Amino acid sequence: MHPYELSAQEGRRQRRQFSIEFKTEVVASCQQRGVSVAAVARAHDLHPNLLRKWIQEHERFGDPESAPMPAVRRDVAAQFIPLQRAQSEAVQITAVVREDIAIEFEHNGLKATIRWPMAQSEQCATWLRAVMR
Repeated sequence: MHPYELSAQEGRRQRRQFSIEFKTEVVASCQQRGVSVAAVARAHDLHPNLLRKWIQEHERFGDPESAPMPAVRRDVAAQFIPLQRAQSEAVQITAVVREDIAIEFEHNGLKATIRWPMAQSEQCATWLRAVMR
């Protein structure tokens, strides 16, 4: 049994498609102590950059076989978004008695206050993420 299948296209190079089991097995062999990615790639007739991509996907999305639905991949890196702010910038988030979200930005002497209804906190979070990029 071949670890990959060739999809034939007329007039083009054939592209190899690897099974999830093969990818998992090769990535697992790379994670052993003292084994280089290049050596494993060479042993399996793969390009080292492709194997590094598989390793990154494995680290980022986890093991595809342990997921309840393999078709849906969850991005582990997107669960936490760190925010960085400059030292001269002061950001305060306060809840007003009227149950509004108040965000105050201060930068280079300019001050801006944004008020958002608490009932639309999800939209506020989405907007704030877009602004902070």
